[in-house]
Amino acid sequence: MNQPAVSLRGVSLTLPSRAGDVEILRGVDFAVNDGEAVGIVGPSGSGKTTLLMVIAGLERVSDGEVFVAGHAIKGKSEDALAAFRRDHIGIVFQSFHLIPTMTALENVAVPLEFKGEPNAMEIAREKLAGVGLGHRLSHYPSQLSGGEQQRTAIARALASGARIILADEPTGNLDQETGSAIIDLLFDMRLSHSTSLLLITHDRDLASRCDRIAEVRDGRIVAGAFP
Repeated sequence: MNQPAVSLRGVSLTLPSRAGDVEILRGVDFAVNDGEAVGIVGPSGSGKTTLLMVIAGLERVSDGEVFVAGHAIKGKSEDALAAFRRDHIGIVFQSFHLIPTMTALENVAVPLEFKGEPNAMEIAREKLAGVGLGHRLSHYPSQLSGGEQQRTAIARALASGARIILADEPTGNLDQETGSAIIDLLFDMRLSHSTSLLLITHDRDLASRCDRIAEVRDGRIVAGAFP
């Protein structure tokens, strides 16, 4: 049987606050198969974004084990985690997170250059063409529409051959029509690149386009934790 793309076992995350320790995740067990799309739903503050942060190695768990793309995340150094994300994880944020002083082409090429890819610009050009921005290579983020910025972010997430795409409310800053086009593109790219997709959304209709819906409440996955 193939190894899951993501496997969390008994994961807890507790963070300090002035009012005392706050449990963000509580004994989470969760798995995602290779190539599977999972919609993650739940109320604001339930732990959805933190779950993705843990999978990406951007938050360190207090307890439990995290395996992503065959790698044990717990105990890795910051440098090792950065290299792991570069090679295996693509992240699409609500707010795009493009570098404002770089062109679309340069933004997509960044992870490839960090990886030491000699053909970084050529690959970035191909990825931008794949999301319909072959004519916008030299434009800066401020010269791109919201939809074009998110397309650039998707191209960047896929540029270095990511096995897993983490998307946190990727249409939150877009109008409905543009957001629908971005979601169609994200699902198309997921299929053409054979990646797993974890999609946080408040829209259950959108979540239902995934293979499975996982529901998060009070730091626990209360439904859809496993394929």
